[in-house]
Amino acid sequence: MSETALRHSPLHASHADLGATFAPFGGWEMPIQYAGGGVVAEHTAVREAVGVFDVSHLGKAVVSGPGAAEFVNACLTNDLRRISQGQAQYTLCCTETGGVVDDLIAYLVGDDEVFLVPNAANTAAVCELLAAAAPSGITVANLHTEYGVLAVQGPRSADVLAALGLPADLDYMAFADAEWAGRPVRVCRTGYTGEHGYELLPRWADAAALWAALLQAARDHGGRACGLGARDTLRTEMGYPLHGQDLSPEISPVQAGATWAVGWKKPVFWGRDALRAEKAQGPARRLRGLRALERGVPRPGMAVLDAEGERIGVTTSGTFSPTLGAGVALALVDAGAGVEPGAEVLLDVRGRRLRCEVVKPPFVQAHVR
Repeated sequence: MSETALRHSPLHASHADLGATFAPFGGWEMPIQYAGGGVVAEHTAVREAVGVFDVSHLGKAVVSGPGAAEFVNACLTNDLRRISQGQAQYTLCCTETGGVVDDLIAYLVGDDEVFLVPNAANTAAVCELLAAAAPSGITVANLHTEYGVLAVQGPRSADVLAALGLPADLDYMAFADAEWAGRPVRVCRTGYTGEHGYELLPRWADAAALWAALLQAARDHGGRACGLGARDTLRTEMGYPLHGQDLSPEISPVQAGATWAVGWKKPVFWGRDALRAEKAQGPARRLRGLRALERGVPRPGMAVLDAEGERIGVTTSGTFSPTLGAGVALALVDAGAGVEPGAEVLLDVRGRRLRCEVVKPPFVQAHVR
């Protein structure tokens, strides 16, 4: 997509006022970092206090009508019967061959309504697939620009919500519909950082006012605005996948270690037969965590080598971990290479070989609950 065609969040002007550095992301121009801090400072704020993110580029869709939840459950991988009304669930939209069209969050509003939050670039595809499969009486509405999404993440996040009179005492992966300043907002105990946190869904037109209030409350508790650069370092430290890199139409949940998000006992969901066959046979490659043992920063697309220098895989995500002070990566490694946690491999970093230890993510302790 050309730069002139990039979409803007409802907070674009606010980001510009904060001196944001922008970059294209999923068809949107989004803040990567802000003046007066940078990625490491923003990352640290989330781990130690609180950070506020604009993630309004994320998709929003509603599947509604008699039996909507049952219909969604017959399409997406995870089992909605595992949760109750007012709870959310991580799930996958797969192809019939087992590849991942998108990973998303499903909010069970009731038997007749499921609210979905897909990734920005995949929203239209997910909505089109669901609409094409929907029986009479069930509708799929793409609400991409009807709601903003603001993430409040970190150990002081509950204090920020409480300062605004918003419900903070929610179980992990639960949500509640509330009001702020007379305006409706859905408050969800979800996030993508590994810290205690929330994602708030105000109406598009209300997002800027809520952002300003959240940001002031966050500053009062030692926090700050955070961009997508910190969001990426935070999620990589947790080993959370990014669609298009660690999950894709070519990378199945079995390969990516996301089998926990598959309802294997369900009689039907998209990709079920292919995924069951791959699980039974064993995948040809597996996603592994790598921690650098020397100075060097892994990046996506770097070759993973064994001790003899033979290529056995490729990195899918990679960054410098501010928490660990070391490079970390996720990599797809040949299953036949016998690479298990504790083993040592090499990364080809622009011709230099970087020693890495294979570890089981997360790379740092999670505090989501």
